[in-house]
Parts: sequence; C-alpha cells; structure tokens
Amino acid sequence: MAELNLDFQFKSPIHKVWGALTNSETLAQWVMENNFKPIVGYKCQFRNEAIGLVVDSEVLVVDEPNKLSYTWVGGPIDTIVTWTLREEGETTHLHLQHSGFEKENQAFNGAKYGWASMAEQLRKVLQED
Repeated sequence: MAELNLDFQFKSPIHKVWGALTNSETLAQWVMENNFKPIVGYKCQFRNEAIGLVVDSEVLVVDEPNKLSYTWVGGPIDTIVTWTLREEGETTHLHLQHSGFEKENQAFNGAKYGWASMAEQLRKVLQED
C-alpha cells in the first residue's frame, strides 16, 4: 500500500482553515462541487462535471478543529483522506494523509498533483475572506 503525505502552512487562524475544510460552499471553491457535511457517518459526493468525476465519501472523523477524515472513492481508487490541523502562533499547519493506494501509480501521482494544486487554490480562498 502507498500513502500520500503532504504538509501545508497557512497564515490563517485554525478555525478559518477548518471552515475551508468543512463548509460545502468553501470546499467547492478549492476542491470541487459537493454536498459535504462534517457529521460522522454522513455520506456525500464530490463532483467535477467537466471531467466526469464523481467521488463518493463517508465522513469518518470530525474532531474540530484538529482532525477530519473521510473516505475518497472514485474511479480506480478506494482511499481515505485525513486532514490534521495544528496552530502555532499565526500559522496553521495542515497535514494531508491520503492512504489506501495500491502502489505509487497513476492514481497516486494524480492525487499528489491534484491535492498540491488544490492547496494553492485553498491559499487563495483563505486570503480572499
């Protein structure tokens, strides 16, 4: 099994970053359209109609504002996304663990590129508020 681990830092308060991870409208600005709700057991979808992608998710962990985890099932992957947040001074450290890949293949590399790109969008969303 392969696991993707990425770390990001934002000059935003932890509650603002948490909101960007859990508010459906804000998520749509940097991930994709969705009907996400931060409720354990809630089933939702992330949708990118332009490329015909539908990701099915079920919320696994909601520990505001420290940890959020949900399944990420779409196309060839059946994985788990876990966000861990930590605030130090005026910086929020955001760790992404995306686990359950069979190996470091096209799906793994696509996710790595995708999350890095989406994190740049998140940076813009956080600065616009």
